[in-house]
Parts: sequence; structure tokens; C-alpha cells
Amino acid sequence: MKNHRQFITILAVTTAMALPASAMSQPSVLQPAELQKAQADAAAVSQLKMETRAEVKRDVLPSLKDVLIAPSKERRIREGRGLPRPRPYTGIPQPEVVDTVVQTSIKREITSRAGGPLAPVATVGRNFDGLGNGIPGFTVNSAPPDTHGAVGSTQYVQMVNGSAFAVYNKATGALVMGPASTNSLWSGFGGKCESANDGDPIVNFDAAAQRWVITQFAVSPLAAPFFECVAVSQTADATGGYNRYAFSYNDFPDYPKFAVHPDAYYFTFNVFNATATAFVGTRACAYDRARMLQGLSATQQCFTLPTNSDFSLLPSDPDGSSPVAAGSPNYMLGFRNGTNNRLSLYKFKANFANPALTTFTGPTLIPVAAYTQLCSATGTCVRQPSPGVQLDALGDRMMSRLSYRLYPDGRESLVANHSISTGLRWYEIRNPGAAAPVVFQQGTYRPSAGTRWMGAMAQDKNGNFLVGYSITNRTNPVIRPSIRVAARAPTDAAGTLGVENTVITGTGVQTTFFNGVQTVPLSRWGDYSSMTVDPVDNCTFWFTSEYLKANGAFNWNTRIASVKLAGCN
Repeated sequence: MKNHRQFITILAVTTAMALPASAMSQPSVLQPAELQKAQADAAAVSQLKMETRAEVKRDVLPSLKDVLIAPSKERRIREGRGLPRPRPYTGIPQPEVVDTVVQTSIKREITSRAGGPLAPVATVGRNFDGLGNGIPGFTVNSAPPDTHGAVGSTQYVQMVNGSAFAVYNKATGALVMGPASTNSLWSGFGGKCESANDGDPIVNFDAAAQRWVITQFAVSPLAAPFFECVAVSQTADATGGYNRYAFSYNDFPDYPKFAVHPDAYYFTFNVFNATATAFVGTRACAYDRARMLQGLSATQQCFTLPTNSDFSLLPSDPDGSSPVAAGSPNYMLGFRNGTNNRLSLYKFKANFANPALTTFTGPTLIPVAAYTQLCSATGTCVRQPSPGVQLDALGDRMMSRLSYRLYPDGRESLVANHSISTGLRWYEIRNPGAAAPVVFQQGTYRPSAGTRWMGAMAQDKNGNFLVGYSITNRTNPVIRPSIRVAARAPTDAAGTLGVENTVITGTGVQTTFFNGVQTVPLSRWGDYSSMTVDPVDNCTFWFTSEYLKANGAFNWNTRIASVKLAGCN
């Protein structure tokens, strides 16, 4: 395996324009020290070297149906795997700031909708249990579930830590295949991709090519090399044949996120050293999509940001069958822990025919309304009803996906969310390819009591948004961890969402478990949920996340629900 390194020209840092008054967003003003730091970041990024390497192994699986492996029943306590936080928590909370965009009711949304009183904006359609406790053929053996899913032309595929997947008929919700062990996809492949089955799963539907792309990392035993294992289906049928790949790293590629783009499959990682004891940096990689669709040898092009740069970048991923603007780069969004008034936008444009033309540029600073990160002191503070333990918030990162849509008028739009102390903060960024992208609107959703976190967001072809999330409240009213969604139409007041719709009401809380030495709280929750849009009608949202039916630990369930907004056909 040969490494090719070269210098890539990086654009100078810019700052975004102020928000339009119509967005009612009141952005924070970037201070001179922040601008100076951003300029230093740009200078550091300009010195990054691109690392290029080919896959270490590839082959073809003729049919997934022929190699299915039953999920393991062996418990793997991911709760205790001991990975350090990328920004160590000090135990001292961030100062609480005034949230100028918090939405504490839906009154202004109701009165703003064109055409009179608010009608139900979201209709929950298919609504059924995915993989989880009590599902025949599946045993919960790890936490958190890392629930992920995607909708295709006729199927819905869900993946969870465990590590397992299942394929459903999207029209009926009926099980088509599974539960099956995720490493069934690499049966006979050899190496860690076949044997490790470690999780952090992601599934995506490449609508332009009508292919499924399924990936998980392979990191055990804990020693280099580590792998990202990628399987690209040969048709739109998730149960058929796959082109299989293993891409290697000498350090631990944690928390992978993945997006489809015309010129590449884009991945991001939070990278630790080979012993998983120190944070190395945030990595962005592009895999050669065109060759992987053909099952040919493929390379990856990667950049690793310094450890003090923006953390846990999200690559932009098209909603439904939305095209991508001609020549557009892949937009990547994140923020630096400790800051509370801006986002950072990067642009990655891969060129596999001529790697010298590959560019990775940024950061562009985008001012936003100030916020306080949820659980900023400890990372774990989400309070369930008794006897539940406090849960992880993952407030130190943007929550996937970074939804992208190109509208008929040529407008590019990104929507994203993260968890803050006052609620679930969301953004719409327009014209991300401009020198100064615009936060067109933003809001913090907290229409009633409870902590809303672990969100996912997307947009349909009519410009409607849907955000799904977990909600819990310790007292008055008691809310055990449940799954809800909220929507907005383009005619709604800027920065607001509508009424909440309940997908499933949880009837249990997460508690403690015995780790072989002592009883400890099972605080891990998430680590993410997933919202995608049907590529056929470009209207129907599909959301999946976790909940519990009974008090306990390692007894989670997941839910899969389709939601359609009125007026989208």
C-alpha cells in the first residue's frame, strides 16, 4: 500500500453575512479574537497534506441472501469501552446565555400559517418496531444502539449496534430480511471486516445510482490497522449482490458519518490514536464513488484537521432524489466545543482523475444566536423519571444528517440540529456555496416541559421540514424517553416549528447494570437517530430512533415511522 501526499490550496477564512430580519434570529457578533482564531485555523488548514491510498481489499458478494448470519447473543458492553471525550469535560458548566430564538409555544406558528387555523401538518403513517428487545432472532447485547436507517425505492433498511440489520417492505412495513448480523455483508471477505462486527453502522440509499451503501467500522481487537468496511449494492434490492471494500487507517476512526455526492462518497471521523487513549483530530475522506459502483479498485482522499479545530464534522447528504448543484462541493458543518455563537463550514471537492485538483477549504464562520451546550460540564445530564439514570446528551456535536436539497429555483439549502440547554436548536443555511452563506432561519424548539435531544432533520421537495427527536422529563409531567416529531411549512413564521406529533410513548427508563465489577449507570443513549426522505415521492419522511418499553439496561427498543406533511404529493 503506497501513500501519496500533496499540498492542497486552501481558501482564506470568511465570515457569513448577518441574518435577514425576517428570520428573527438575532445572530451573535463574532469578536476580534474569534476572527483571529479563525484566520489561524485557515492558515493551519492550508498546510494540511492530503493522504491518498487505495482500498486494502475488495471483492464481490453475489447474493446477500445466501450468506446471512444470525445476530450474536454475546454481550459487548460498549458503555464501558473507555474512549476519551474529544474535549475533556471539566465539571464546570458553560455560563448560561440568553437564548434569543427559543420557541416556548406554537401560538405564532398557528397564527402565521396562510389559509387560516392550523391543520395537522404531519401525518404519521407506517409506525412499527424495528430491531430491539423482544424482536424474534435479535438480542440486545450492546448500548447505545446507534440507530440508523434509510429509505429506498421499495425497501427500508435499519441498522443497530449489536451489530445487526433488517430489511423491510416500505409499503407494508413487513420484514423482508433479517434480523441478520451486519458482518453477513462481509461473509467470506476475511480480516476484521468479516470477524469484528463492531458497529457504528450507517446505511444510505444512493438515489441517483439506485444503490444501497452500507458501512460499519472494524476496530477490534484494538490494534492497527483499523478499517471502514463499505458494501455497495449492485441493484436497488438490499438483499442482492454487493461490491465490498475495506479501507484502512493506522488510528481509530470513531463515530463515522457518511454522505452521497456525485463525485464521491464522503466520510468523516473523530480520530483517536491506536490505543484509543488520545484524540488525534477530525478527519474528512472522499471515496471514489464511480469506481465503487462498478466494483473496481478505488482510492480514498483524506484530510485530518488539527486537534484544536472543529469537531465531528457532518458531510452534506441529499434528501430523497434531490440532485446536487453542478460543480458543487460537499459541504461539511461542525463547531468547536467551548464556542457558543457560530458554526464552521468546510467545502470538500474530490477529483480522482487529477488529485492535484482536489480541494478542501475553510473554515467559513457562520454567526448564530448564542447558546449553551447541553450537559456542557459532564456530557451526561439528561434527567429521566425515577429510577432512571442521567443520560448522555452528545451536546458537543452537530447531530446527523446534514440534510441537503437543491430546489428548482437553484437554491441550495442545508438543515441541521444540535442539543442545547434550552431545547433542540435547528438551522436552515441557504447558499452554502457563496462566499458568505446565510443562516436564513434558526430556532430552539421547546414548546413545553421536557428535554428534547438526539434529533435528526430533513426537508421534502416542497420545502417542508421535519425534525425527530427523543424527549424525557423527570417530573410534572413525567415523560419517559419517547419519540416525537415536529414539522414546519415554508409559510410558517421563520424560526418556528409546529405542534408535536408522538411517534411512540416510552413506558420504561434506562437504569444501572452490573459490569462484572460493580453496578454502574447505563448513561449512553443514541448515539444518533436517522431521518431520510423517500426518493420516489420526495415527500415521505422516514425516522428511526430508540425508546424503552420497560425499566432496565440493555433492553432498548427502536421505532420506525413514516411521516408525510399535508400538501406534499
